[in-house]
Order: sequence, then structure tokens, then C-alpha cells
Amino acid sequence: MAENEDRPEGRPGSGTDPEHRPERRSGSAAAAARIAQQQTWVDLQVRRAMERGDFDDLTGAGKPIEDLGAQHDPDWWLKQMVNREQIAVLPPSLQLRKDDAELDDRLDALAAEAEVREAVEEFNARVIRARYSTPAGPPLITMPRDIDETVAGWRERRARRRTDPAATATKPSAPRRRWWWGGRRT
Repeated sequence: MAENEDRPEGRPGSGTDPEHRPERRSGSAAAAARIAQQQTWVDLQVRRAMERGDFDDLTGAGKPIEDLGAQHDPDWWLKQMVNREQIAVLPPSLQLRKDDAELDDRLDALAAEAEVREAVEEFNARVIRARYSTPAGPPLITMPRDIDETVAGWRERRARRRTDPAATATKPSAPRRRWWWGGRRT
């Protein structure tokens, strides 16, 4: 047996001999090359955007970043979103009380009786769902609404608005709020 056959490091193409290394890169070396290439592409895109002036006149330019030196809070982004979007996050029982108080105004904005019935049924379903779930926060005192009685009240208010349009002009409308997930409440 030859001396080269016993030792794998002496064989051609084994990877240890610099003259006979395979040209293929290992997986981690290829990944590192892709990352380096991606970084140069990102830098190129940023440079082009700067040349086009895409970063000129950004809001907050030249101003200090708010709360930069404050204590670290892992939920900072959530708190800023709640403040920015004016989101009211209430326990389900309090949210249902609030929705019950605003339901007539919400129904008055609807045009068809079928829409009113659907809105009341949706409200009642939420109340019943909350009754059968584990209470979070204060106790639930909101009761489901009688659909026929609520629709009759809606018809009465609608007839009053048609005969006296000045009554609706003096009533200020409340600003529309957003749900915590970004959708608008009606």
C-alpha cells in the first residue's frame, strides 16, 4: 500500500491540500456571501432613495426622539399605538355597557329596519356570549334588548327626525373611535 492511500489528508481532492480544494462553497459560506450581497443591495437602495430626496422633509426631522432616555418598557409600541389611535380598551362588561348606551344613536344612523334588527341581534349575541364566559373585570349587568321594542323606538325617533329636522341639527355627533385591531366601529 502506498503511503498516500493510508492517510486521507494526502489524497488529491480531500480538501486539506490547498492545490486540490473543491471549488464548491460550504452552506454557511454561501449564506454569508448572500447576506453580504443583500447588505450591499440594501445600501444601494438607501443611497438611491437619498439621491431622489425620499428622506427629505420627514416628520420629526431635526427634533429629538421622544422618550429616548426613559425607562425601557417592552410594551412601548402598544402604548404609543393606543395613544395615537385613541383606542379605548375596556373589559367586556364595561364595553357592553358603553355599547348599550350608544346603541340608539348607532341605530339612528341606519336606514333600513332589517339593518336595525341585524344590529340589535348582533348586540344581543355579544351580551349572551359575555354572560356565558368567565367574567373579566366588573360584573356584567347589561341585558339583551327586546328586538321588537328597540325597532319600535327606532321607528319613533326616525318619524320625529323627519317631522322636525332641526332636532337632529343641534345634536353633536360623537367622534368615531377605532377598535384595538384597527377597524372602525360604526
